[in-house]
Amino acid sequence: MAEDTLPAVYRGTVLHFLRDPGADDDPDAWELFEDGALAVGADGRVRWAGDWSALPEQHRGEVVDHRGKLIVPGFVDTHIHYSQYDMIASFGARLEDWLQEYVFPTERKFADPDYADRIAGLFLDTLLTCGTTTASVYPTVHPTSVDAFFAQARQRGMRMTSGKVLMDKQPDAPDFLSDAGVPQTEEQTRQLIARWHRNDRLTYAITPRFALSSSDEQLAMASRLLHEFPDVTLQTHAAESRPETASVLARFTDARSYLDVYDQAGLLGPRSTLGHCVHIDDQDRSRLATTGAAIAFCPTSNLFLGSGLFDLAAARDAGVRVGLGTDCGAGTSYSMLRTLNEAYKVVMLKESTKPPHRRTTLSALRGFYLATLGGAEALHLDNHIGNFRPGKEADFIVLDWTATPTLAHRTALARTFQERLFAQMILGDDRSIAATYLMGRRVRTPN
Repeated sequence: MAEDTLPAVYRGTVLHFLRDPGADDDPDAWELFEDGALAVGADGRVRWAGDWSALPEQHRGEVVDHRGKLIVPGFVDTHIHYSQYDMIASFGARLEDWLQEYVFPTERKFADPDYADRIAGLFLDTLLTCGTTTASVYPTVHPTSVDAFFAQARQRGMRMTSGKVLMDKQPDAPDFLSDAGVPQTEEQTRQLIARWHRNDRLTYAITPRFALSSSDEQLAMASRLLHEFPDVTLQTHAAESRPETASVLARFTDARSYLDVYDQAGLLGPRSTLGHCVHIDDQDRSRLATTGAAIAFCPTSNLFLGSGLFDLAAARDAGVRVGLGTDCGAGTSYSMLRTLNEAYKVVMLKESTKPPHRRTTLSALRGFYLATLGGAEALHLDNHIGNFRPGKEADFIVLDWTATPTLAHRTALARTFQERLFAQMILGDDRSIAATYLMGRRVRTPN
């Protein structure tokens, strides 16, 4: 990390969100300060955000000048696999074949603590380079993979969520990645929770991989732990592809839907985040909204594996919390800007199947909300991060409007701030990240 002095004031164009701006870009849901100031205290927390000309005397400090650039909260990735760092961009076919041929053999390597430690470091540095400061991360079944990830995240001072993957049901859990038994797995999980949960900025997540890879007994154990530890979270996959969903319903014959499997197991609640949820219906969405469970929308992954088009409008209309996920390595970029680019296209394609008067699009404002405060809300971390309310942890990034010649040219022609922001959403990538800050301190990244 750099030697930035705290307290400090970061000057530039400041944008953050107070709530979902909705399909109509509700002007009361976001705050923009064209010549803005973000004041951060010595404790790394936000003290004040507003117009530079209105900066109160008591919040003045050393000025870090980012004028001409955009300051936004750090990106929040609600669904990603650090264990798949080595095999991103492996040829995709069906989800099931891709898992067996590429994912599971790669994850086998994480039994080696040195390998896990090396990949965890590379992965986290990649996220910081892309402006992602918080993520909900899948390791593997190996406790070594969890220890390595959390140790590297704590060393960097990052707010991260993760937890040992639970898998014990063959053939969907291959023998070399299968948990030995529920009692042993429960003991391993309890030890990891004791070691890492609320250790600095870390949160533990109970992590059954997906319904097919866990026995009924293991799902019951996951539910028991989720309810025993009131601030531990849960992450899993749900309704990603049609073949997977059909296989789930063939096994769980008394379930109405894929989501109902988790509901019956007691795994849906306000601390649960489910990746994908492409193939769900209105009854599922209603249940997600009622329980407070969130969806991780993973557009590049869903397109890469041909899983389908997520219905963002239906989810938000139903009151379901939604965050954005890269889902690397099925996802094709660690950049949340690139992911927003694809999210816009997914929404457009999905909406094209609806009557013209019902269609909506993904505006730049709503997109940046999903990538910041929306992600924090989905992970139940919005009391810590996601915007620049006083007292929040000062994780933020600085975006360069001129990062590439094409982006610079388009930005110069933009007539409004929203047009500039949309250009960044569609044309931006990791090159747009001019700086990444954790708790008000600049992070040295490989970029």
